[in-house]
Amino acid sequence: MTDTKKSSTSTLTLLALGVVYGDIGTSPLYAVKETFNPLHGIPFSTSAVYGGLSAIFWSLMLVVSIKYIAIVLRADNKGEGGVIALTALAAAALRENSRRRAAALVLGIVGAALFYGDAVLTPAISVLSATEGLEVATAAFKPYVVPIAVIVLILLFALQRHGTAIIGTFFGPICALWFLALAAIGIANIYAHPGILSAIDPRHAFGFVTGHGYASLVVLGAVLLAVTGAEALYADMGHFGKKPIRIAWFGLVFPALLLNYFGQGALLISDPSAVINPFFLAAPEWALYPVIALATAATVIASQATISGAFSITKQAIQLGFLPRMTIRHTSDQEIGQIYLPALNWILLLVVLAAVLGFGSSSNLASAYGVAVIGTMLVTTCLALVVAVKVWHYPVALCVTVAALFLVIDGAFFFASLLKVADGGWFPLLLGTAVMVIMLTWRRGRAILLEHVRSSSAPLDSVLESLRLNPPQRVAGTAVFMTAAPEATPHAFLHNLAHNKVLHERVVFLSVSVSDVPHVAVSDRLNLESLGNNCWRVMVYFGFKDATDVPAALLLCHERGLTFDLLETSFFLSREAVVATPNGLGMALWRERLFSTMARNATSAVEYFNIPSNRVIELGTRIEI
Repeated sequence: MTDTKKSSTSTLTLLALGVVYGDIGTSPLYAVKETFNPLHGIPFSTSAVYGGLSAIFWSLMLVVSIKYIAIVLRADNKGEGGVIALTALAAAALRENSRRRAAALVLGIVGAALFYGDAVLTPAISVLSATEGLEVATAAFKPYVVPIAVIVLILLFALQRHGTAIIGTFFGPICALWFLALAAIGIANIYAHPGILSAIDPRHAFGFVTGHGYASLVVLGAVLLAVTGAEALYADMGHFGKKPIRIAWFGLVFPALLLNYFGQGALLISDPSAVINPFFLAAPEWALYPVIALATAATVIASQATISGAFSITKQAIQLGFLPRMTIRHTSDQEIGQIYLPALNWILLLVVLAAVLGFGSSSNLASAYGVAVIGTMLVTTCLALVVAVKVWHYPVALCVTVAALFLVIDGAFFFASLLKVADGGWFPLLLGTAVMVIMLTWRRGRAILLEHVRSSSAPLDSVLESLRLNPPQRVAGTAVFMTAAPEATPHAFLHNLAHNKVLHERVVFLSVSVSDVPHVAVSDRLNLESLGNNCWRVMVYFGFKDATDVPAALLLCHERGLTFDLLETSFFLSREAVVATPNGLGMALWRERLFSTMARNATSAVEYFNIPSNRVIELGTRIEI
C-alpha cells in the first residue's frame, strides 16, 4: 500500500512539472533580459546585476514559496483551487452579508477576467521568446521568427480538439528535462563567477528597487515576469493535490530556476553585451539548437497549460452563471477535467495571433504581460484574507498583518506594471475589461430575466390546483418541463396546455441548480417533491466542475420511487427570444442589446444538459427587457 502511494505521488509530481510549472518554468527566457533592459533607465553595473538577481530571488521566495505554496494552497474549495473556486468559497462564507458577498463576487469576476489576458499573452510571449533564439544562432533567421511563432501557435490551437491525453504523457518528462537543462546551464556559468551567489543577500534587492527613483519602479515590472505562472500552482491543485505540487517546486523547479537566473547574472558580469538575450547566450554554442528546440517544446507545454486553464475557468464561469452556455466537449473518458470549447479556442487563437503580430517581439509583449498576472494575484490575496478569517477562523489581526505584507508586494508590482500601460499594458486591461463587462452583463441580464419569469408566471401550486378541479385529458408518457424558477409555472407548460389540450400521465417540473462547490455528491444530487396528481417537482444539483448531464441525474430518481424511461419521456423547453427595449429595466440599452446577442448565440440547453434531441419540444417565448 505504501509503495503504491509513493508511486502515485511520484507520478503526480512528474505530471505537475508539465501542467503546473510550464508557465513559470519558461520565465528565464525573458525575465532576466527585461530586468536589465537598458531602456528602463538603470545604468548597467555589477551592483545592478546583483540587485536585479536578488530582487528575482526574493520575489520567487515571498510570492511563490511562501504566499502560494505555503498559504494559498491551503484555501481549497473541496480540493479545487483557482480564482473561481476561491471566489465561490469566499462568497459562501459571506452569505449572510449581501454587500460583502457581492463585493467578493465582483473581485472574483475581475480576477477571472484578467486571467484571460494571461491565457492570451502566455502563448504569445512564450512561443515568440523561444523562436527568438534562432536570431542568436544566426541573424539570417530574424525575418522568420514571427512567422515560425505563428505557425507553431496555429498548430497548437488546431490540436486542442484532440485533447491533451495523447501528448500529455510526454509533458512531465519534457519539462523535467527542461528544468535539468536550466540547472546545468546555470551551474556552468556560476562556476565561472561563483561570487554571484551572494546576490541572495536581501540588501541587494532593497537597494535595487529603491535606489534608482522612477527607474526602480519601472524595472520592478520586469522582475514581475519571474513569477508569472504562480497562479497556476493554485488553479491546478484539483488535478494533482498539494503534496505533488510542493514536492515538484522545492525538489526541482525552484532550485533549477534559481541556478539559471544566477547563471545568466554571472554571464552578464563577464559579458555585459549578452544582455540582448542572456538565456540563449548562456548556453554552450554546441547546444544552442537543442536548447532552442527544448525551449520551444517547453513553451508549447506552458501555452497548453494556460489554454486548458482557460477552458476550465470558462466552464466554471458558465456553471456559476457568469457566462452564456457554450459547447463543451469532453476529450477524455477518464478525466472529467479534460475539456474542449471550440468557440473559445478559436477566439483565443485570433487574439493570440493579433498579439504576436501587433507587438512583434517578446520585449514588446513583456510590457503587456505583467498587468494581467499581478491583477489576478491581487484578487487572490484579498479573497484568501476573507477565507482565512471567515472559514479558517484565524485571528483577524494575524490575517490582516500577513495579507498587508503581500498586498504591499502585490501593490508594488501592480503600480510598476501600470507604468507600462501606454507601452502595451493597455492590451490585457482592455481584454480584461471586455470580459468583465460580458460577465457582469450576463449575470445581471439573467437575474432580470428570472425576475421577469417569476413576475409574469402564475404560481405553480395554484395552476395545478385548478387542473385538479378541471382535469384535462391525460396521455401516456412522461413530460419534463425545465424551469429556472421552481415555484413558477413554466411557459412551456401553459403553451402545451393551450395548444394540445392534454396533460401527460406523469408531469415533472425540473430545475437545475449549480452550487458554489466544485462537486456535489451523487447522494445529494436530487431533491424530489410530490405535488399530487402524479406531478413532481425535481431539483437537480451540480457542482461548478460537474458535468451537467440531466438524463443521467434523472435516472437516479429510481431510488426515490420515480422511474424514468427516456424512450417514453418528452422534454419541454422554453426558448426565450430576448428583445432589448429603450425603456427596459435594470440595464442601459447597449447592455440589454449585448445580453440579447449573447442569449441568441448561447448553446442550446438541449446540448448543454445532454438531453436527447429527438426527445425535445421547444416552445418559444418573446421577452422584452
